[in-house]
Amino acid sequence: MLRPWQFEIQLDKKSDKALYLQIADAVIIAIKSGNLTAGNALPGSRKLAELLNVNRNTVVEALDVLIAEGWLMSIDRKGTFIAELPTDLKATKPEKKSLLNKEEPKPYLVFDDGLPDSRLAPMNDLARAHREIFKRKSRWQIMGYSNELGDIEFRKAMVQMLNFKRGLNISSDQICITRGSQMAMYLASHCLFTKGDFVLVENPGYKPAWETFENAGATLLPVNVETDGANMEEVENYLKKYSTIKAIYVTPHHQFPTTVTMSLKKRLKLIELSNQYGFTIIEDDYDNEFHFGQRPILPISSYGSVQNFIYIGTLSKIIAPALRIGYLATSSANIEKVAKHRKIIDVQGDNIMEEAVLTLINEGQIKRHLKKAHLIYKAKRDYFESLCQQHLQEKITYIKPEGGLAFWIVPKSDIDLESVCENLYSKGIKIMSPEKFSFKTPIHGLRLGYASLTENQMEEGIIALSKLL
Repeated sequence: MLRPWQFEIQLDKKSDKALYLQIADAVIIAIKSGNLTAGNALPGSRKLAELLNVNRNTVVEALDVLIAEGWLMSIDRKGTFIAELPTDLKATKPEKKSLLNKEEPKPYLVFDDGLPDSRLAPMNDLARAHREIFKRKSRWQIMGYSNELGDIEFRKAMVQMLNFKRGLNISSDQICITRGSQMAMYLASHCLFTKGDFVLVENPGYKPAWETFENAGATLLPVNVETDGANMEEVENYLKKYSTIKAIYVTPHHQFPTTVTMSLKKRLKLIELSNQYGFTIIEDDYDNEFHFGQRPILPISSYGSVQNFIYIGTLSKIIAPALRIGYLATSSANIEKVAKHRKIIDVQGDNIMEEAVLTLINEGQIKRHLKKAHLIYKAKRDYFESLCQQHLQEKITYIKPEGGLAFWIVPKSDIDLESVCENLYSKGIKIMSPEKFSFKTPIHGLRLGYASLTENQMEEGIIALSKLL
């Protein structure tokens, strides 16, 4: 009987994977690659055991697996053959890539959208806090289920911070600890919106939030951003036109992506319109801690006159992006809806992480870390501005941000920024495309995060950008 396939299976007897599974997987790979096709006969089990220098029982086990999974078929008194597979399951040999289609290099220098420097994260302190939690006599208690709104002691600490530092007036029953601000956005969306509702969004703005609103059934209405925040005249015109506007999403402290701060006049007007028309102000205060002016602007949600608000923030920017702790503060009526939705997608938060961070808060470690990071980021911001003055002064306009971890620059010439992004990426430098911030029509501006870069990286990136603008 013709057996055209030469068995060349390399077995690793020191591997954790059993020998019979190594044999079975090698046959499957040969079938997928086309070396074995339907009807091809395999050597008998004795011959195969001899070729592979293994026990015959090992080969029999491998064949049994392949037959059970449908890769082989056994025919009495004839042997074992490759089974006939459905056409759409047959794998073909991969096409050889053309030399002209070389893979693009991975970026070695990234201007992100304003992430903190993970190298500054207090990892040793956080690791120590975790160890101490598991040394407690009552450590068994943290291994069970807890409240869906989050650890009560952690919530109390967050409420104290929000009330004393940011002027809110909430209780521990009005806050939900989430796995990052994106989950908070998701919970808020599914508590507020149903199909047919409208939500006002800043343009340019934060697209992940937009996608969350649309997922909940809402339709977006873009509001242009001016040098002092969202255009309130456009907001009012929309409210007069549509009766089912349920919310507006704003980033008033350091607007994303332009970094501008909403003026007091516009904040008060927005509250007035919210109270008059009954829509909710979803306020995303994503980087309140990093403000380099006199003091951070108090949130809209802190104003005593505001009736309908959802305030969203995160600790990920304070410690490290990988630490997924966010929060959502709102009215008692809304928080009940939030709790129900939270229980559906996630029974509870990360109790252990919350307790570890709470330990650092109580010890004053978070406060010390913030003070250190604040000085470093302020110095980086000033250095970044000096680079813009040196290399881009004649080519861009910008306003030095009072806070946040990114610059918004606008080229003076009418240049194709998408092409600029592609050109830089081919050189290993990544900047965010304006398309990621705009509603349908690309905006003429670039958001360049600086906090996670070294001074040398900043300079190299700005020089490369200046050659293309």
